[in-house]
Amino acid sequence: MSTVTPVFKRVLLKLSGEALAAGQGFGVDSVRVQEIAAELQEVHSLGVQVAVVVGGGNFFRGVAEQARDMDRVSADHMGMLATVINALALQDALEKHGVYTRVMSAIEMNQVAEPFIRRRAMRHLEKGRLVIFAAGTGNPYFSTDTAASLRAMEIKADVILKATKVDGIYDADPVLVKDAKMFDQISYMDVLRKGLQVMDSTAISLCKDNNLPIIIFNLNRTGNIKRVLIGEKIGSLVSA
Repeated sequence: MSTVTPVFKRVLLKLSGEALAAGQGFGVDSVRVQEIAAELQEVHSLGVQVAVVVGGGNFFRGVAEQARDMDRVSADHMGMLATVINALALQDALEKHGVYTRVMSAIEMNQVAEPFIRRRAMRHLEKGRLVIFAAGTGNPYFSTDTAASLRAMEIKADVILKATKVDGIYDADPVLVKDAKMFDQISYMDVLRKGLQVMDSTAISLCKDNNLPIIIFNLNRTGNIKRVLIGEKIGSLVSA
């Protein structure tokens, strides 16, 4: 048995839909989903209570080019349904790794997922189940980032872990700008002021008002979820 002690008791992990698609851009890459599930199984076995909010951008995004001529409300509802597909794929992979998992949807679809009921979600976590929140907030005009902030607040999570494909928050796009500078730590206000593409402003404001820290880290480095949870200094911390 390892003697590592996690520094957080309950966390909310925000995954993008693109993370599940891996390099193929569209749909679900079963190998990548299994890899993510294996990492989650490892942190879950440390005794950390884990909730996940997953995006839907690998299928449909309400603000994307493909939704340009659509009514925003209809497009956002399609995006929410895309997150349910991802949640079910992740649930399947987690259960293959022996992790009891519940999908809770903000849009009622009882044959597929439980409805989101806050107290029930917290009970699942206390019983050692991993909970995946699907369908965003259930409302149009709100991103899955905002859903992650809201659910983290509701379940009293210690921190939001935002998984990305870069190492943290930079002052410019590190893919385009060679000497972009990474912030180890940054305040909510600076993120909003500088217009940094971390999470959308609604999500950041919600975390700021409720003093919920956010750690942005690179999901593509294997073992990073565990490293964050045992307190290694990786990624960027957004706090007051």
